Amino acid sequence: MRMNERVAGIIEALKVAYPDALCALHYQKDYELMIAVRLSAQCTDARVNLVTPALFERFPTLDDFADADIAEVEEYVRTCGFYRHKARDIVLACQMLRSDFDRKVPDNMDDLLKLPGVGRKTANLLLGDIYHQPAVVCDTHCIRITNKLGLAKGKDPVKVEQQLWKVLPKEETSDFCHRIVLHGRAVCTARSPKCDQCTLAPYCKSCGQ
Repeated sequence: MRMNERVAGIIEALKVAYPDALCALHYQKDYELMIAVRLSAQCTDARVNLVTPALFERFPTLDDFADADIAEVEEYVRTCGFYRHKARDIVLACQMLRSDFDRKVPDNMDDLLKLPGVGRKTANLLLGDIYHQPAVVCDTHCIRITNKLGLAKGKDPVKVEQQLWKVLPKEETSDFCHRIVLHGRAVCTARSPKCDQCTLAPYCKSCGQ
């Protein structure tokens, strides 16, 4: 099977299984997504969604976050892990949005990477979800499953991202990555993949092993 045929089949199978390719994090404003993604580092989206309602109620505007006492933010995000680093990054990033970016999350990779706590994975997610730009979000699910599917090789996020840019249609990239995450949680789990239930089994190099 040629790579383009393999990719088309995988994309179609994911669309059937997960028609709503939505980000699992809850937010209403662009900077709230930036904050939620920062909190999700080495933490589950479910945990983040439990924390953010109270956080966003206490700090309802960008100015409230930019002017916040970092120690107070720490108390709200403590259960997300690495809370001191995350609280500091949240406040400093909001300050930068206010001072340098006209209060808006930037719409390009270079500017996004200037924000404290924002790496390529976060930047791609923001570009895809806020601005509907092509975006390859290389999280652990994406890396693990695309290796199994023969779409990428290796565990380095930047290298896997580069490989996926070459094989995925640009207009499908963002939704593909959301669906891969959903599939990684529901079926192709790291510890006990449900190969007998896997819609991607025809394309998987390790299904059943």
